[in-house]
Amino acid sequence: MDMEMQRFKAEFFKALAHPLRIRILEILAEGDKSVNEIQQLVETEGSTVSQQLTVLRAKNIVTGIKEGNRVIYSLRDPLIIELLDVAKKIFNNHLAETITMLDRLKDADKAE
Repeated sequence: MDMEMQRFKAEFFKALAHPLRIRILEILAEGDKSVNEIQQLVETEGSTVSQQLTVLRAKNIVTGIKEGNRVIYSLRDPLIIELLDVAKKIFNNHLAETITMLDRLKDADKAE
């Protein structure tokens, strides 16, 4: 059972392993959107956005509901928003550590 969960997690994170998919999720965190709305916000071709949405749908990360002649996308689980927030905090922590290290190196160079 543990190996199944590890595979699930690996596949889940693979689906997130693209900057445009992350951007799409950030946009959907603000509310449901159509492909055209997402396309305008990311300033990318509709076909590219559709390809990335297909990946996210295949991994059950987003859902699409047909309304007339368009599909409205939403996050399947609102916990995705928390996951992205935690990832941002981790990035910021690493960035802060790097800045601190660079400051120390500058100080050491000045002392020499």
